Amino acid sequence: MAGVSVAAEWQLQHESYYRKPEIYSMQWQVDLSRNKIACAPFGGPIAVIRDDAKIVQLLAESALRKLNIYNSAGILLSSTRWDRPGGRLIGMSWTDDQTLVCVVQDGTVYRYNIHGEIQEPNISLGSEFLEQNVVECVFWGNGMVCLTEGYQIFCISDFKNPNPCKLEDPLLEDYPLCIAVIEPQYTMSGNVEVLLGVNDYILVVDEDGIQKVGEGIGPLQKMVLTQNGKFLASFTHDGRLLSALPPEQLAWCGMHSVLLYWDEMLLVVGPFGDPVRYLYDDPIILIPECDGVRVLSNTSMEFLQLVPESTVSIFSIASTKPPALLYDALDFFDKRSAKADDNLRSIRSNLPEAVEACIDAAGHEFDVSRQRTLLKAASYGQSFCSHVQRDRFQEMCKTLRVLNAVRNYEIGVPLSIQQYKLLTAPVLIGRLINAHQHLLALRISDYTGLSPEVVIMHWACAKITASPAIHDAALLEMLLDKLKLCKGISYAAVASQADKSGRRKLAAMLVEHEPRSSKQVPLLLSIGEEDTALMKATESGDTDLVYLSLFHIWQKSPPLEFFGTIQARPLARDLFITYARCYKHEFLKDFFLSTGQLQDVALLLWKESWELGKNPMASRGSPLHGPRIKLIEKTHSLFAETKEHTFESKAAEEHARLLRIQHELEVSTKQTIFVDSSVSDTIRTCIALGNHRAAMKVRSEFKVSEKRWYWLKAFALATKRDWDALEKFSKEKRPPIGYRPFVEACIDADEKSEALKYIPKLTDLTERAESYARIGMAKEAADAATQSKDGELLGRLKLTFAQNAAASSIFDTLRDRLGVS
Repeated sequence: MAGVSVAAEWQLQHESYYRKPEIYSMQWQVDLSRNKIACAPFGGPIAVIRDDAKIVQLLAESALRKLNIYNSAGILLSSTRWDRPGGRLIGMSWTDDQTLVCVVQDGTVYRYNIHGEIQEPNISLGSEFLEQNVVECVFWGNGMVCLTEGYQIFCISDFKNPNPCKLEDPLLEDYPLCIAVIEPQYTMSGNVEVLLGVNDYILVVDEDGIQKVGEGIGPLQKMVLTQNGKFLASFTHDGRLLSALPPEQLAWCGMHSVLLYWDEMLLVVGPFGDPVRYLYDDPIILIPECDGVRVLSNTSMEFLQLVPESTVSIFSIASTKPPALLYDALDFFDKRSAKADDNLRSIRSNLPEAVEACIDAAGHEFDVSRQRTLLKAASYGQSFCSHVQRDRFQEMCKTLRVLNAVRNYEIGVPLSIQQYKLLTAPVLIGRLINAHQHLLALRISDYTGLSPEVVIMHWACAKITASPAIHDAALLEMLLDKLKLCKGISYAAVASQADKSGRRKLAAMLVEHEPRSSKQVPLLLSIGEEDTALMKATESGDTDLVYLSLFHIWQKSPPLEFFGTIQARPLARDLFITYARCYKHEFLKDFFLSTGQLQDVALLLWKESWELGKNPMASRGSPLHGPRIKLIEKTHSLFAETKEHTFESKAAEEHARLLRIQHELEVSTKQTIFVDSSVSDTIRTCIALGNHRAAMKVRSEFKVSEKRWYWLKAFALATKRDWDALEKFSKEKRPPIGYRPFVEACIDADEKSEALKYIPKLTDLTERAESYARIGMAKEAADAATQSKDGELLGRLKLTFAQNAAASSIFDTLRDRLGVS
């Protein structure tokens, strides 16, 4: 049967089978023994550079060192000259985003992309390395730990945000026997932990301290952690496995076993049973993956893995399990043998499981013909089974088409199905476009139902960079032809790339196609299209965008040019004015003067005068030439130049005169109580201070009417409680507004006896009655109300004395006499 030849390739380790199919025959001429090698996980690229610690045969090759980057099939992707300063290359590794990190002796970290292009800026581990060179590096996903000649440990937790830190001094006297790292995501503290094999124990070192563990288990010559940081495999000094010499390489094969490699021999060691042995004539590199180990040699790339259960159930020798019987049933059916029906009948109750096993086994195969046969067997079984998830079959077909496409030699990404699921389709597409495999990435995006936007965007940006000789118009047409395939794509981002490439005209042409103003306007500003940016911003109605444009143009343009620009656009002009009123008065005044808006300048000056008045120092200094008075006088002159603002002009003039008088009063009285008070308050304050001459001056200066004067003086004298002066003032002549101001002033001062001097002189009986009531004289209020014959007034007065029963009855009696209900 076909299963015999398949299983014949397997090796049994205790109860588990291992297989090691060849994925690629390498397309290079590289001797691994003479080079430093860095292999990226998930079928990623391979970096190769000649090991400068090895003797160079000048007759065989050039002394010039090159950093070469290959895909996993050995096809050259890029080559760049290695001439970096800083000493010998100590360590080299790929990060999770496929950036190649190279560390040299002086602690400088150089980074390259997959195309061999240096990524700026370089990273330095700090001045600590000027005297102590780096001697060893241990890498993980996006971080690194390095050990110096002085046995000090330094760490970079994330190359994207490099912030080197020094770990606790391990106080070593000799170089550690081996080093391993527990990644921050797998530690309780969230910080990296470094394991050092020292003597017969392990030192655990982090930023905060040192801990000794496993005393008596060593000395350990090699140790390696599983990818999830849960298990540690180590090789002890006495070689309890097979050899007293420590292995050159130690690696986990998934979570099931450990690989040990000595020169020409590779062992697969599990927790039970004898190890599996593989022999090699050439040196090899072990590349751990989540579900196995890729084995790289000078001539081939193999994948060593635990054979999946579904594959074992089908292809193990003499298997009678349902998946094997279903697989054989297809073979019998193709041969038109009746045994096909016998096999199906025997597994009818287990047919769904058999179908699922065939589908699963197909997913784990690298051989396309075997994938096809297994899927055909699953499809055959589905024909006789109604309880099968048919979506599972279709999903596996899609997945395998993607995997087979990227496994092609030219692409060289030998992902297993488990690696693909862990990596995810979007990340795979991102790696393909970074390798400039845009067409394949686009097809996978379409096939898997993902948006093609990322692919098309990257292609467009790469096309611009790679096409300096193509005319702008022709390149624009090519770009638009592809960009229109994806709705909502950011033309602004592509235009930004054109601008970075020095093609400003192309950038302007591209940004015209951007429908989103929020993307369009900033880019127009960055490429110098300020007028267009302001126009687009105002058309959008987005005030934030308008302000962004305004501030940009404001900084770059002369004032008059800026004023002319915004004057033509009302929204921009109004927003500028709103902002400048709060923060840029001087600039706003220049704008108003340039446009002939004198009244607006005047209002700004007037506002400034009030703001100046809030300053405690504003009332000091020269009483005639203070800064506030000058501002208001300037305001008056500006208003006077306009015909429509006569009132404002006169108000400003009077304000200036009043301030001048108030300054004089503060200087003469040495009391800062006049400035910014009203004319009335100024008069009252003068009278209260006994300065009648000043009060008369203010009255005369501002033409205060006689009626208003009487009110002001009466209340001022009452406030001063100068009752004799108040009485004398009332007798100078008959008051033009009667005696009510005198009554009100006395009542407000709570002087009833003084009020009684003036209440009888009130000619208005209603006022007289109410005044009597306010000082609590019910009978006199009632008499005055009776004379007025006003029933409503009597009712109101009764309410005033509601708490006084005797007084209240007086008003009831009077209302009865008047016949008022």
